[in-house]
Amino acid sequence: MDTRVSSSIVILDFGSQYTQLVARRIRELHVFSAVLPCTASVAEIEALRPRGLILSGGPSSVYDADAPRADPAILRLGLPLLGICYGLHFIVHHLGGTVRPAARREYGDAEITRVGAETPLFEGLPRAQRVWMSHSDEALELPPGFHITAESPNALAGIANEQERIWAVQFHPEVAHTRYGAELLRNFALRICGATPDWTPEHFITETVASIRTRVGNGHALCAISGGVDSSVAAVLVARAIGDQLTCVFVDNGVLRRNEFHQVQQNLRGALGLNLVAVDASRRFLARLAEVSDPEQKRKIIGREFIEVFDDEAARIAEQTGGVDWLVQGTLYPDVIESASVHGPSHTIKSHHNVGGLPETMKLKLIEPLRDLFKDEVRRIGRELGMPEDILGRQPFPGPGLAVRILGEVTPERVAILQQADEIVVDEIKQAGLYGTIWQAFAVLLPVKSVGVMGDQRTYAATCAIRAVHSEDGMTADWVQLPYALLARISNRIVNEVRGINRVVYDITSKPPGTIEWE
Repeated sequence: MDTRVSSSIVILDFGSQYTQLVARRIRELHVFSAVLPCTASVAEIEALRPRGLILSGGPSSVYDADAPRADPAILRLGLPLLGICYGLHFIVHHLGGTVRPAARREYGDAEITRVGAETPLFEGLPRAQRVWMSHSDEALELPPGFHITAESPNALAGIANEQERIWAVQFHPEVAHTRYGAELLRNFALRICGATPDWTPEHFITETVASIRTRVGNGHALCAISGGVDSSVAAVLVARAIGDQLTCVFVDNGVLRRNEFHQVQQNLRGALGLNLVAVDASRRFLARLAEVSDPEQKRKIIGREFIEVFDDEAARIAEQTGGVDWLVQGTLYPDVIESASVHGPSHTIKSHHNVGGLPETMKLKLIEPLRDLFKDEVRRIGRELGMPEDILGRQPFPGPGLAVRILGEVTPERVAILQQADEIVVDEIKQAGLYGTIWQAFAVLLPVKSVGVMGDQRTYAATCAIRAVHSEDGMTADWVQLPYALLARISNRIVNEVRGINRVVYDITSKPPGTIEWE
């Protein structure tokens, strides 16, 4: 889906863990930002009509044989350019300067001082600033025409060539630890690039609805809907564009939460007024998942089965509508990022069922109106669409459902056990008044049994893990320090009410190094 507006900032990713933060910070200025791999061609960059270009940081050294490659022609596009950390090294290296291993590495909090003549990037910022460093290389010699704009006690911290409209900093303005980082990025995007801050929920809806209406024409679309925030917002957005040309299909894949198949139908028909077809395919999915333990296989199996179910439904609906050509999905930016190594040298974390699991032979063309958005942005779009807060406030639930919260084989019996445990977790979190403040809270069924004592008898049953995390967009997350009394209630209820579990543990791993889901 084309979400471009009158101006945008393109970010080239060299593999930094902070690249998506750069994109978010630019969007917070109401300027559309897009992340492209560092290998993107000049034509791909120019197709986004950027007002400026940002080169991200990265874990490599520019002088390494396997350093991330980008076309040096990007430095001659005539666009305002901002290099961050590795981006600074790339600029120096390719324009005739020298980069070497630093005598002293800089990681974490540091103080920099502005030096030399005034430069637009630092306009309005104090002379001394606290910033966040993360580098082991330094620029030794600058290219012709460049001068130093800031220094740390150990090395240069900023350079510029105003005539060529190129600026670079050694620190990371995108992280919260850099005190005036947001102001620096504002200077670049609005003052230097002249970007128009018109990327708002209202503008997004108007542009997206118009684009969908043009693409679909008189055709008919199916929407893969789960009842979660992403697919529900996607459905309402597309329904606004094409009305009754959209049919939403909700599939029971056998790994939904307890009673969810019926509850979601009531929400989608009643609260949102969507044209909905509900399909109970639980036996079909569970049969395909039998004896499968590998998480990637689970995701891909579920992705393929979803598409086959939709193909079957499309054939039935086509008899009534004259044909179905489109499939609507609530894919988000983090799904895309984690599913494929398309952003420079970033590694594939895991396939998402609606991205990496889609077959090449899929018959329907995709509409993914939220593909460039983060979760909090999707919620803002939903509020602008007038959707109920109880739907927008739902915690994220993975597309493959409980299949990726059941480690090991997925069986009907193990699904029933986890459904009961997960219902207890959510119920207790809600009763504690914490549901709206936690990104996700859920139970995980482990393929581990342990000895217990219940009613003076020996038990040998499964272990359940509880996971609760805070996050802004799903890209990073911190575990929640739930009150001990709450954890005690959750544990007590699970071992007493759920047959098959005799031990409960709490996951205190952040992301990174872990992921939010266990698979």
